[in-house]
Amino acid sequence: MLPAPNLDDRHFQDLVDDAKRLVQQRCPTWTDHNVSDPGVTLIEAFAQMVDQLIYRLNRVPDLHYIKFLELIGVELRPPAAARGEVTFWLSAPQPQVVVVRAETQVSTPRTDIHEPIVFCTSRELQILPCSFAHAASQTVDSPPTDHTPTLGRGGFRCFSASPQVGDALLIGLSDAVPSCAVVLRMDCTVSGRGVDPRRPPVIWEAMTRDRGWQPCDIERDETGGLNKPGDVVLHVPDDHQASLIAQERGGWLRCRLITPLPGQPTYSASPTVLGVSAFTIGGTVPTVHAEVIRSEVIGRSDGTPGQHFELQRRPVVTSDSPARLTALVDNQEQSWQQVSHFALSGPNDRHFRIDEYAGEVQFGPSVRSPNGTLVAYGAVPPAGAVLRLEAYRTGGGQIGNVARGQVRVLKTSVPYVARVENRAPAIGGAEAETLADAKARGPLLLRSRGRAVTSEDFEQLAHDVAPDAARVKCVSEPGQAAGVRLLVVPHVASDDVGRIQIEDLNPPTATLERISNSLDRQRLVGTRLLVQPPDYVWVTAVVNLRSRPQYDPGEVRTEVLRALYQLYHPLYGGPDGTGWPFGRSIQSHEVHAALARIPGVDMSREVKVQIFPAEPYTGQRGAAVTRLDLPETALVYSYEHQVRVTK
Repeated sequence: MLPAPNLDDRHFQDLVDDAKRLVQQRCPTWTDHNVSDPGVTLIEAFAQMVDQLIYRLNRVPDLHYIKFLELIGVELRPPAAARGEVTFWLSAPQPQVVVVRAETQVSTPRTDIHEPIVFCTSRELQILPCSFAHAASQTVDSPPTDHTPTLGRGGFRCFSASPQVGDALLIGLSDAVPSCAVVLRMDCTVSGRGVDPRRPPVIWEAMTRDRGWQPCDIERDETGGLNKPGDVVLHVPDDHQASLIAQERGGWLRCRLITPLPGQPTYSASPTVLGVSAFTIGGTVPTVHAEVIRSEVIGRSDGTPGQHFELQRRPVVTSDSPARLTALVDNQEQSWQQVSHFALSGPNDRHFRIDEYAGEVQFGPSVRSPNGTLVAYGAVPPAGAVLRLEAYRTGGGQIGNVARGQVRVLKTSVPYVARVENRAPAIGGAEAETLADAKARGPLLLRSRGRAVTSEDFEQLAHDVAPDAARVKCVSEPGQAAGVRLLVVPHVASDDVGRIQIEDLNPPTATLERISNSLDRQRLVGTRLLVQPPDYVWVTAVVNLRSRPQYDPGEVRTEVLRALYQLYHPLYGGPDGTGWPFGRSIQSHEVHAALARIPGVDMSREVKVQIFPAEPYTGQRGAAVTRLDLPETALVYSYEHQVRVTK
């Protein structure tokens, strides 16, 4: 027989003991708890009846339990689609605008064992041409100075004579180039002394529409800190705009001197710029792991309420904008609007909804009221109307969480584009919810009723609105009585060993805003909410051990590294394999336990394990510890574990 669900695991004696404890709390004067006491007899009688009810409840089959879930509005969550960005590189600079249409398809390469993973661009990309227009410099607390006339005549110093933090070189392009990759061809001479050319303390920024100066991603810098001729390739933000600086209008970029990191040398003299040229070489656009299906005829209406129509492709991925359905009636088109439910739909409202998990289009039902009349929740398409869904997305799943550099195949031809590349991994892809997860979610939904009160309510409601979040943890805000902090970890991909780049663990801004906006409507009045990623604590484990005979030390080393990254993995690590717990202390003996499960490790010899905390982003080690305590808002991050294996 199939195992029956155990909806309530309390037994007769558990009920009696609980009742006696409650009696002691509420009626402390009653002390006669003997079996012959009439009060105990009444307790046992009621416990027997409740035990019979629990027994009958546990005999409810899964089908009935699922129907109960449907009555309270529980639906299986559809898969979430991974999202990322892809850069289209031109074969050569073009004098005209190169347009990459929305829904252009790119993919990973096809292999002998894996089909390509296809992504679509989520909006149109215009790769705008540009050229160099102006050059200026700005020192701290002084206005910009135009140096364009000096180019080709000895050049100019881009910083002050004694460079200070905040000095900047400004480059004006002929126009703004939002979302584009720009090449700045710099002619510089060796004059910026004192700096390490491999890591100069500068940052490139672009003037944006509403946010002021914003950082640019640097593809490469061949100038050695503006000390030799070379190219600087920058990825400009998507809100770059033309502005007026040094009395000249252009799409302005700047190279600003910043405070050096510990151990990083800075300039003792200003670099000199002799000449500058610029051109556009590519552009970056968001992508989603989903295929867009357009103008699908889903069927013909029979004129009855509550009709369901199956889509050809399922499941459906949640779209950024509502879907639109068209009904062809007597050679005239009627437009229908997508809604999330029919509770607010009137009898004349042309509404429909999509069950994304099942891949169905549904129309409003008619419900008989107590007085015998039928109440329509939404209009019904006329009999014989041909129904056409204009567009929807299908796809999603964890397979879309691909690492950086894996999306490099252009499936849709785009003129003048030589290659494509994802410079950052695609994250956020999640599988559809299972029936077991929905069963566990049902009681939580009954308890919260769409209101965020307890920490479990915040976590569950966040998962409802953002299935692309792998883990959500609700903690109290330190020092604030009514403060709540929600820690979000996205679905990420790792390499064969298990390494994850720290930048990949930052959830997309759109996901954080979606969670924040939804919970802001569901929180209690007076509750302050902050949604952000965890505070990652960097840790390096240094392990020295011996391999057993007949085992290759190189293979053992790889397995040990994989075990270390697996142990501290934010999604699959920890003692139960569901991710390292938030705020859990790090102890060296847990590494020994992980190593003991590797066949090639000789645990009879000395196994030396050292745990080092590391400085964020610099990787500089602290002192070795055997135990590292983490705050409640923190999560461990593996930074370059080191393993030495000898025979």
